[in-house]
Parts: sequence; C-alpha cells; structure tokens
Amino acid sequence: MKAEEIIKRMSTPLCAPAIPPCAHRFNRREHLFITYETDWDALRQVVPEPLELLERPLVRFEVMRMPDTTGYGSYSECGQAIPVSYQGEQGEYLHLMVLDGFGPMAGGREAHAYPKKPGFPKLFVDGETLVGTCEVGESRQRIATATMTYKYWPMDIQQARAQIGSPTFMLKLQPNYDGTPRIAELIRAQTTDMEILEAWNGQARLELHPHVFAPLADLPVRRIVSCAHILTNLTLGQPVKVYDYLQ
Repeated sequence: MKAEEIIKRMSTPLCAPAIPPCAHRFNRREHLFITYETDWDALRQVVPEPLELLERPLVRFEVMRMPDTTGYGSYSECGQAIPVSYQGEQGEYLHLMVLDGFGPMAGGREAHAYPKKPGFPKLFVDGETLVGTCEVGESRQRIATATMTYKYWPMDIQQARAQIGSPTFMLKLQPNYDGTPRIAELIRAQTTDMEILEAWNGQARLELHPHVFAPLADLPVRRIVSCAHILTNLTLGQPVKVYDYLQ
C-alpha cells in the first residue's frame, strides 16, 4: 500500500480500522440525567484550567442508551459532566465516560477527545421506574445506581434542547514515544442537529460507589437538584481545539 493511501485511513489496524468512516447519527438516543450538588474541593481537583467553575458545585450524572447509531450499532454509556465556563461561555466539562462498545470508545477517545473507558452501563425500565446502572471490571463491580420516576411530568422542550445542546469541553492528551507530551489540548464540541422526541421530569435518587479506575464517587452526591428523561435523534457536533497547553 502506498503512502498516500495510508494517510487516508482513519485508524489501525490498517486492514480493519476501529473507527468507521462516517458521521455518527443517533436514532432514539435515550438519556437519564441527574444533576446534583457535590463538594467544591472535589470539583477543584478535577476541573482543568482555563475552565472556570460556576456559582454552584454541580455535577450531571448521565446514563445513555444508543440503540441505533450509524457506524457503531447499539451500545450504552454513563458518565459525569461538570458545569463550567470558558471565556464567558457556559458549558460542561466531561469528567469520565464508561461504555460497553469498543468502536465508539476508540472513536470517541482517539479521533476526538471524549474521556471514555470500558464498562457495563445499562438503562432500562423496571416496572414504574427508569433505572440506570454501571458496572466495571471482569467481576462487574457496581459503581453507580440511578433511579427516576417514569414519565411523571412533561418537560419543556426548549429546556431539553438546552441540556442536550450544551457546549462540552474535553481534554485531548497524547504522549510522544519517549513519554513527553505530544498533544495537550482543550477541545470544544456542541450538538445542534437534534430532534427532541420526548422529554420528562420527575423525582430521582443516585448512589455512587468508590472505584480506583472509575472514580465517579470522588464527586460525592450531597443533594439531588433535578432529573430528566429525554429521547432524541441527533448528530454529534464536530470537536474543535480551543486551547493548547503546549504553546
């Protein structure tokens, strides 16, 4: 294979690349969001400069089920997002994401900057309750359990759009072969191409369990602020670099 053909490829292995060469459209993507108050000191430990924290110490825990995704098929994901601002624009810093698909994990981490790790998240209806769980490791250690009342109160569609379409900030970190930093960037992405199919509010509870390699519980739950259950069709926005730590 000639050099000009190699550089057109998306990822390795060369004969079977992990990242599909297509835009990622999500059909009937289902979200469980629980926003809660945590500790200021815990947030200061994990939010990188030049991002700034807002007036309240908030975290959004989320579980998502993606049953139909172009290029990636079906998978689930959970994680945490922290409300922040950058140069006056409010958004969310993506702290950690755990998912059960290798393709979207490789594509999210390597082609973009999503902080993804492997695990076993689930989002399902159990009787009258919407349940989100997440486990990690071969022995399936539980790190999160979220429950929400099922479709209690209709949610304002514009509020749902604002939650799904909030700007997100991520760190892109990649070393040279000698261990020195090769890429150290702050990345911004935003989803604007979306259709809200359903949106609901209700009541919720959230329990997080400590784990050294999936430290969701390092941002402890002090008080539940709000919750949302949203179904959408959407296409992820293209990430762009907004800050270079090496310059």
